[in-house]
Amino acid sequence: MFRPRLAAVLGPTNTGKTHYALDRMLGYRTGVIGLPLRLLAREVYDRLVALRGPSVVALITGEERIVPPRATYWVATVEAMPQGLGADFVAIDEIQLCADPERGHVFTDRLLHARGTSETLFLGSDTMRGPIAQLVPGVEVIRRDRFSTLSYRGPRKISRMPARSAIVGFSVDNVYAIAELLRRQKGGAAVVMGALSPRTRNAQVDMYQNGDVDYLVATDAIGMGLNLDVDHVAFSGLSKFDGRRMRALAPNELAQIAGRAGRYKNDGTFGVTGEAPPLEPEVVDAIENHRFTPVKRLQWRNSDLDFGTLERLLRSLAQGSDTQILTRAREADDHRTLLALGEVADVRAPATDPTSVRLLWDVCQIPDFRQVSANEHNAIAERIFAFLHERGAIPKTWLADRVARIDRADGDIDALSKRLAYIRTWTYVAQRKGWVEDEVTWREETRAVEDRLSDALHTALTQRFVDRRTSVLLRRLKQKETLVAEMSETGDITVEGQFAGRLRGFRFQLDPAASGDAAKTLRSAALQALVPQFRVLADRCYNAPDTEFDITEQGGVMWGEHAVGKLMRGSDILSPRIEPFVDTEAGNEVAEKVRRRLGHFVDRRIAAAFEALIALRDDTAVTGLARGMAFRLAENLGVIPRSVVAADVKALDQEARGPLRQHGVRFGQFTIFQQMALKPAPTRLRLLLWALWEGMEEFPEAPPPGLVTIPTDRDAPRGYYARAGYRPAGERAVRIDMLERLADMLRKEDTRGGFEASPDMLSITGMTLDGFSDLLQGLGYSAERGERPKVKGPAEMPAKGAAAPTAAANANPASNGGSGNADPVKEASGKETDVPAGRVSDANPEEDAAAIKTSAEPSEDKPAAIEANAPEAATGAMTPPEDDGQTSGGTDNAIASAPALETAVETAVETEVFYTFRWAPKKRPADQGQKDRPAKGRKGKSKPSHKGAAKAGGPNKGPRKGSAGPAKKEKTIDPDNPFAALAALKRT
Repeated sequence: MFRPRLAAVLGPTNTGKTHYALDRMLGYRTGVIGLPLRLLAREVYDRLVALRGPSVVALITGEERIVPPRATYWVATVEAMPQGLGADFVAIDEIQLCADPERGHVFTDRLLHARGTSETLFLGSDTMRGPIAQLVPGVEVIRRDRFSTLSYRGPRKISRMPARSAIVGFSVDNVYAIAELLRRQKGGAAVVMGALSPRTRNAQVDMYQNGDVDYLVATDAIGMGLNLDVDHVAFSGLSKFDGRRMRALAPNELAQIAGRAGRYKNDGTFGVTGEAPPLEPEVVDAIENHRFTPVKRLQWRNSDLDFGTLERLLRSLAQGSDTQILTRAREADDHRTLLALGEVADVRAPATDPTSVRLLWDVCQIPDFRQVSANEHNAIAERIFAFLHERGAIPKTWLADRVARIDRADGDIDALSKRLAYIRTWTYVAQRKGWVEDEVTWREETRAVEDRLSDALHTALTQRFVDRRTSVLLRRLKQKETLVAEMSETGDITVEGQFAGRLRGFRFQLDPAASGDAAKTLRSAALQALVPQFRVLADRCYNAPDTEFDITEQGGVMWGEHAVGKLMRGSDILSPRIEPFVDTEAGNEVAEKVRRRLGHFVDRRIAAAFEALIALRDDTAVTGLARGMAFRLAENLGVIPRSVVAADVKALDQEARGPLRQHGVRFGQFTIFQQMALKPAPTRLRLLLWALWEGMEEFPEAPPPGLVTIPTDRDAPRGYYARAGYRPAGERAVRIDMLERLADMLRKEDTRGGFEASPDMLSITGMTLDGFSDLLQGLGYSAERGERPKVKGPAEMPAKGAAAPTAAANANPASNGGSGNADPVKEASGKETDVPAGRVSDANPEEDAAAIKTSAEPSEDKPAAIEANAPEAATGAMTPPEDDGQTSGGTDNAIASAPALETAVETAVETEVFYTFRWAPKKRPADQGQKDRPAKGRKGKSKPSHKGAAKAGGPNKGPRKGSAGPAKKEKTIDPDNPFAALAALKRT
């Protein structure tokens, strides 16, 4: 007599139980397999379709129903398994779920009643050996061992999680937090949860399986038979909410999840991460050796229900079992919904006959996918029951309205997940036979909406938790493929079509949005792909004209808008070293090529800026002491305070100075300088080269071009003002060439009797009278402030005792061409030519024109003191020193002249301020800046030497006329003093 085969295939995970069942089923003409999850059912369905084709394989779940006319193999969730098919083969997977508090009663019912006509298999954990043997007489138990070993690796930080790892969380918030962390640190992760639709779950799993991401974050849903290439499983927690309370996971539950690691012959590991504590040794031992406490009680609910009346149905649901091993299950969701609707009068009234009661029970079995609230779910069930009982079907317009509200693919992950849960309700309703009109259309419509929402959810999950470009590059790197980089005209770099960053010169700037390990991967991939681009760019740089390069005040070398190098201290001050900015990955060849090109540019820039200075340094015709001075000038880049080289200058006779003058060297009263070195470009470069040579961390800025005076800064580095082309004098510093012109004017004045500032002096400095007073005091003069009446009337008349206006006083300072206001400029021939005093700058003719215009035409920007002195000059208010030995325009004389003026014309008297200056230095002015100390000289020497100044009106005080004094030693005539020769003639 033929007896159907009953077998229980038991063992840990990764023993091939499901694979064994499918092989057995395909050996029969018909077969049914029940699986614990819709996700797993879909996976098995896809495998069978691939083997036998879609025409013979059916899929039945709560939300999907694919039944071809010639279906012979049925794949279903355990709850949706078709009854009464009479299939040759029946298999129930994960049979240990008979002990699950929520769904266990369904698995227990299939264990007791689901049978194939030829063979029945129960697949699951070895802990079910006892209950199956007790409840299924004659069952054959087949023990299967794990294909690979499973070992514990202890705690590990998420940031150090190995690739191909699955991290398990037990709440949606926990899963999302872990996935977000992995995106920042590892490039991203796939997300798998039981609440996802099969389409979304499959898309996420494919992303992981294909290597787009190396990490998977999941709930305990992965423990139910999902076959994934996982090497390590890490638990982020050891407790879960089971629908009613938080409880600790049992060792067998942990083993079910940990067993996903190490598929087939590959060994796997498991551990903990995050806030999960380390596993206890006994738990670790149980998982590694697959030894767990046997199941002693199965959840059971009466399946032989009485639909006579509502009360009788409720009594049959509450009925207990006569078998000790079967424990009556707690109230499931459908039972609780039935109890709630039973209290509603509009439901109890029609539910009086078996058909109505059965219909009510079918409605109560609609799963609460939304998990919003029990009352809201009950309200939906009540409404559907009313439609089905009164109309026989759910109205098309009512269902269409609910579906249309959900059919939106916008919003974030939470919004899409909620809509997906809602559509699952209507998908389930549309699958029930006879509940809707035109069932086929509504099944297709609700499935299409679910697919659209699933795709949108997959996209949202990927955008939030996956750095797509990093995942793509990681896969290319692992496959050891040659990466292709492209660079746009703006320098944007894409690698394999993914934006990686920007190339600034020869340095790659990573996209700032990348961080953690993902940033390291992105940079590595980008630089690897950029190697050919670096070579092409180096060739372009080498062949670029000098006009495309520039040097910043901070020593940076620019190519266009990108910094490609910087200047460093070299062997001498005029030969800086070049450090190119080139990424190491570009190679030494590229770096050297860039360095050579920048070196050529910098050498030419320095040669152009200091052409005259280099010519002086290299001129072999300059010999002796003059050659030493030439080298000193080259070392100081064309500007030396005279006090620093006073002894050397004194030793130079007129003949020795001639070759230096031919190279534009000027021997000024305060500074020895080369006129061309004062132009803006050499000045900026001189400050930079000086700062490099001195090893300064912060480079000083050059003063704005064209300014005659600038404010002094006490924090300026030592030597700054001389290199900038200025000399400090009081609160302001004066440009050295303009200071020498001023010195020429001061030599004509009587420093013994005192003198007042002329309009030319104020014009050349561009200062007010008060500012000029501070400047002269900074140069070693004393200033005596006074006030006097200023006479104005219809006709200007000279004050009593005042000298007649001179031509020089009436002349506009901008047009005064007198020799006393001329600035000697050395030409190539070595001869000195006079430059009009109105020209402000010898260094920059373009700036001179603007300055001349400013000094010639009164404006708001012109110093008030200059215009205030104009009437004074016009009326001849300044009295020569020979006039009674009094200062010009004294107060007494002005007052004495008042009566005479009253008889001539009606006058108006105003007060004006004037200063009387005398040479009376208290200390030697600084040459280098506010922080400098005077250069050391001969003992007791505290004043600058100006030869012949006593006779020519220079700043040195000599004995007054007729006074006795020691005979003075005859001095050599200073060839730079235009009045020295005249003084010598007078002495003879």
